[in-house]
Amino acid sequence: MIVKYVTNPKEGNVTSLKRNTPWVLPVVLILLVELALLLPSSLTMEAKWSLFGFCCAIILWTTTSINSAYVALGSVLFLIVSGTAKQELLFQSLASDVIWLMIGSFILGAALQVTGLAEKITNFVVSRARNVGSVCWLLTMVIQVLAFFIPSTSGRAAVILPVFQVLSKEIGSRRITKAMAILMPTVILVSTSSTLIGAGSHLIALDLLHEFSKKDISFIQWLIWGLPFGIIMSFIACHVTLWLFLDKEEMKREFTQKEITFQLSRNEKYTISILIVMVLFWLTERLHGIEIATVTVIGAFLLTLPNVGVMKWKDSLKAVSWNLILFVGAAISLGKSLLESGAANWIMKKLFSITELIDGQSIFIMLLVVVVLSVTSHLYITSHTTRAVIFVPQLLYFASSIQVNEVAVLFIGVVGMNYCLTFPVSSKALLLFQESDRETFQPQDLLRLSAYLGCIYIILMVLFYYGYWQWVGLSL
Repeated sequence: MIVKYVTNPKEGNVTSLKRNTPWVLPVVLILLVELALLLPSSLTMEAKWSLFGFCCAIILWTTTSINSAYVALGSVLFLIVSGTAKQELLFQSLASDVIWLMIGSFILGAALQVTGLAEKITNFVVSRARNVGSVCWLLTMVIQVLAFFIPSTSGRAAVILPVFQVLSKEIGSRRITKAMAILMPTVILVSTSSTLIGAGSHLIALDLLHEFSKKDISFIQWLIWGLPFGIIMSFIACHVTLWLFLDKEEMKREFTQKEITFQLSRNEKYTISILIVMVLFWLTERLHGIEIATVTVIGAFLLTLPNVGVMKWKDSLKAVSWNLILFVGAAISLGKSLLESGAANWIMKKLFSITELIDGQSIFIMLLVVVVLSVTSHLYITSHTTRAVIFVPQLLYFASSIQVNEVAVLFIGVVGMNYCLTFPVSSKALLLFQESDRETFQPQDLLRLSAYLGCIYIILMVLFYYGYWQWVGLSL
């Protein structure tokens, strides 16, 4: 089956609204940040400069059209030149497992496209949908199911990315490409809470819970508590994304379909075999100890073997978005600078100082504090794993100090931490979709989406507690 799409002629020349953005707003915001950071006497100069560099990057990402990688790199260089961060910080970040995971994922996606597998998978999905809107709803269901088989948001993003790339090429519409590029990683992230293996941070949180209170959460317990929330939030995210970025006519546009052929070539069989083995190794990481990033790079290596693989090594490197790689490396450096300078811990202590006013009598206030703090934690601790390491002990000590259910506080906090949609750097899944072989979305688009979804996420968590969680064993 071949999918054809007619581009809306009205979209012919799209002029960036940010092209003529005045510099007054970002300059004023940067000056305000600088003045604000002069006040806290408890912050060291290194922490103040780290916060300043991080805030400047966020301001420039959201208020200007400057390339995100260029902004991130400039912020890191500022920290290095000012003596706040060591030069090795940038180089070590470029050697991070995230970088290698993304390189391997891009090569895997290229192999799926070169062999034609991505097109067949896409056509299989599209054949069960009538128009753009129904394709998006169907993809939401498929991504939700993947949470039970691939224990990593990055792994799920790597598998679904080729499908998006084929769809975006066939559609040709910038607006619809943007909507799908935002929708897929958004659903990947909000569906994470559905299962215990949805993210590595879940396992870290459980280990910390066991060390702290000798309590545990079984796979079935997590499924009962998390699956309904994950499903409902996934479909809410789909609805909000389509409402924000597409109009009714765009959602109703139909695809021209042809008959699907399931006959596989030698290269397609080889690629499927490698992919299946990779998924099996992703699932059994705790048994063999080989990390997801290493497995992905091994898979990429096997797919490019001379006379055996499905593509040449030089061609595979062309599929990697090196601009995005530099962005991720620089963004990781900014995050590490916040941690190493003590700025992140300072923020956490200031936030949790609110909990000292809570005496455990008002369940609603206590719940709201845990939910709001956990949902917003991605704004200042960009790594999902690092959030769990820093945030979970704080939650457990808080629960113990006011003598409430540690398991309930932990689970609610982890669900809140799974929300990380405000900035691309907040999640590897977002980074993979931000820049493929065509323009997708800008940081401003994510900020716009998060302005709605963030509030909805918090409200839904509170409603779930009173309407469901407290009745199935998660009562505070």
